[in-house]
Amino acid sequence: MTFWIFMLLFTLFIPVLMLIFGSSFIKNAPKEINYVYGYRTARSMKNRDTWEFAHKHIGRLWVVIALIMLPLSVVPMLFVIGKSHDIIGTVNCAVMFLQLIPLFVPIFFTEAALKKAFDKDGNRR
Repeated sequence: MTFWIFMLLFTLFIPVLMLIFGSSFIKNAPKEINYVYGYRTARSMKNRDTWEFAHKHIGRLWVVIALIMLPLSVVPMLFVIGKSHDIIGTVNCAVMFLQLIPLFVPIFFTEAALKKAFDKDGNRR
């Protein structure tokens, strides 16, 4: 049971991180446009306006997706309570692999929103 609890917590890692970073990005984008921390794409780093827009957009997406992913990530783990470590580990890996899709897909939506709201030079349309 200890292994199952550990794996359950590990399964919740990505949605919880998305919730934390999403909430943080909604409130405040990183103060400086930088190449180390934040939503860093060529389009988002054009100027302060694009930087803040991109962080708020992806932040909102991540919070919504994380709130959906949290319970959906727990359900498969409920089916493996009391099973062998191999089965629990396999289910955990499968769930975490599937969690990568909603982690990265919002990038495409954020880039589309940036393209719609700003021209190629970063000026609002």
